[in-house]
Amino acid sequence: MTTLKTLVYKVERWNPEPNIIDEAAQAIRSGKLVAFPTETVYGLGANGLDDVAVRSIFAAKGRPADNPLILHFASPDAVDNVAYVNERARLLMDVFWPGPLTLVLPVKPIVPHSVTAGLETVAVRMPSHPVAMALIKAAGVPIAAPSANKSGRPSPTEAASVLSDIGDGVDIILDGGATDVGLESTVIDVTGPSVVLLRAGGMPVERIEEVVGDVVLVPGEAKKKRSPGTRYRHYAPLVPLLLWKDDSIWQSKDVSGKKIGYIGIKEPPVTVPEKIIFKSPEYYAHGLFAAFRTLEKKDIDIIVAEWPERVGIGLALRDRLCRAAGQE
Repeated sequence: MTTLKTLVYKVERWNPEPNIIDEAAQAIRSGKLVAFPTETVYGLGANGLDDVAVRSIFAAKGRPADNPLILHFASPDAVDNVAYVNERARLLMDVFWPGPLTLVLPVKPIVPHSVTAGLETVAVRMPSHPVAMALIKAAGVPIAAPSANKSGRPSPTEAASVLSDIGDGVDIILDGGATDVGLESTVIDVTGPSVVLLRAGGMPVERIEEVVGDVVLVPGEAKKKRSPGTRYRHYAPLVPLLLWKDDSIWQSKDVSGKKIGYIGIKEPPVTVPEKIIFKSPEYYAHGLFAAFRTLEKKDIDIIVAEWPERVGIGLALRDRLCRAAGQE
């Protein structure tokens, strides 16, 4: 049995080396897997129009096949090849792309069912990271890409996490340094009369509402099937995660006598052996997944995470914390 040799290339963020990008783009066109940085998290990419290549993403991640993927593009106009784009979607693209906003649109027949999980819609995005943009342009095809980690684990915000999670299942890793946002994109459904939030993420809902008016929030079960990355437990560290929503948690049997790792903006009210303090909600979001991976390697029994305010990036933080803790 032949073991896959993963190639890891360090690339200059603002001026990615053309020879490296060309090699990675050729790998994409050849049906291989390439991990690459976006402004949100690292993605595990394949040719989004190649059913066999797309299925290899699911195999590498251990991802259930009923969990749809996002197609990534280098320009808004390219989306017309795979989806029916309405005026509202075009407006959102004009305002927020490139950036951490994914739009769910009616799909065209060219897209494999493995991308859409058999749905009549497809999720599309244009990332802003220069390495991602260079790769998509050079590949000349939409790149299907979920986060580049084993299913259920914290999303990777640096190349080392990709290598440790799925290094033996990816052909090339483009190491462009740490990502910017640290949480995945916001996903909204723009197929109907109202804009519906399917997944909170790197684009705050308040900014979207400035452009299109009220965004409808739907219950968890109603959105799970329609959005990438919402159907199963995600983001979980290797030790139990508890959420500091009120002070009673510090006296609970789940915490009492345990070796605690803590993450949050406020200082914890008790002494903890390991803690990571962030100076703002944005820094909390940026460092959340890396903090999970750092603390799970320490000599601790549990991680306690501060429950953030439900504004701005805080809505996405709450979503990730709840699912990492196994809560709705």
